[in-house]
Amino acid sequence: MMATIYKPLEAIQLLRPTLRNARISTVRVSRAGFSTSRVACATQSSTTNSDAKPSQPPRRHVTVTNDTGAVRWSDLSVGEKAARTTQQSFNFVVIIAGVVLTGAIGYLLFSDIFSPNSKTSHFNRAVTKIRASRECQALLGPGSQIEAHGEPSFSRWARNRFIASTSETDQWGTEHMRFKFYLTGPKNEGVVHVHLARKPSEDEWVYRTLAVDVKGEKRVWLEGGEGEDGGRKGPKIFGARWW
Repeated sequence: MMATIYKPLEAIQLLRPTLRNARISTVRVSRAGFSTSRVACATQSSTTNSDAKPSQPPRRHVTVTNDTGAVRWSDLSVGEKAARTTQQSFNFVVIIAGVVLTGAIGYLLFSDIFSPNSKTSHFNRAVTKIRASRECQALLGPGSQIEAHGEPSFSRWARNRFIASTSETDQWGTEHMRFKFYLTGPKNEGVVHVHLARKPSEDEWVYRTLAVDVKGEKRVWLEGGEGEDGGRKGPKIFGARWW
């Protein structure tokens, strides 16, 4: 039997396809294992994130002083609902009190200043009559320089703030308004006496007296006459004067 001669080159050529197939199989197995592990990790991570719930900080206890209305009524406890009800009731009372106070101030301003029958309006009309009177101008000075003011005060800034006045209704229902103020002019100073009356059947006030007293001079009558009834005294019936 003859011995076979070993040829290395032919052996390598015969083994080359086998080695190539083995290498390709190894690479495929390694890639498949790597991709499978990545998918598993991603799946596990997404499952973990979906199951977790976002944590919420604990809310502050609602009281009368710190309630802002941000918490829903259904989420409040019994005590917190009572606190919110108390706060809203207090706010409602404050709003109602503000409305009433504003209305009262508006009414006082209108009745004392802006109303045609207010004391301020009668004061302004009386001053206009005095400044237009020639007799008053002769005693006090030019009408544009005659100043009218209320009760004198030690403070110059408070000089024009108060006008002495009285209001009353007599037994026949006639309203009476009396007030006094002061005049200052380049020549002299004076005191003004005003008496207005309004009967129940009348809407307008009527002058009973509008007189100016200047020291050392005779009284100047702008409305009325000798006496507070202005010379318009009604006849007496059964010993009483009815108007």
